[in-house]
Amino acid sequence: MKRYERKLFAYIMRLGKVTTEEAEDILQEVFIKTYQNLNSFDPDLKFSSWIYRITYNHSISSFRKRKSRPQTLSSEDSEKVFECLKSELDIQDDLHRKFENKKLKKILDKLEKKYRDVLILKFLEDKNYKEISDILRKPMGTVATLINRAKSKFRKLLLKNNIKLSN
Repeated sequence: MKRYERKLFAYIMRLGKVTTEEAEDILQEVFIKTYQNLNSFDPDLKFSSWIYRITYNHSISSFRKRKSRPQTLSSEDSEKVFECLKSELDIQDDLHRKFENKKLKKILDKLEKKYRDVLILKFLEDKNYKEISDILRKPMGTVATLINRAKSKFRKLLLKNNIKLSN
């Protein structure tokens, strides 16, 4: 529990707009489910991928029950995603962060949930394609396609909103 508590808590907070108490409740339920299902753990998978999948599924289920699934990322998370995407797009570090991050947050908020989910796992949780595949229960090819489409949609939204990032 100590190994994953902080990471999973942060992941839950990134996935949905929940209070600290709600995230703690979800995390507690995740650990209970994990313990109850230890016998079904596939040793061919990484344990971290397995527990992230349980966390993802339980969080989404909880969000549906609470109907509090947000359509936006926190500004801190938007900045982290932006930083990762910025390096992917070979953008220089001399950008005016505050001004552009506000614009970029709006663009990230416009991305569909499936694209935000893979971006969170890839760029905020530092998961590789195999781990994302295990967590979301999607083939690795699908994960790669989702990430590439998310990047493409991000670029198109930049253009559509007349946001130019200097090289």
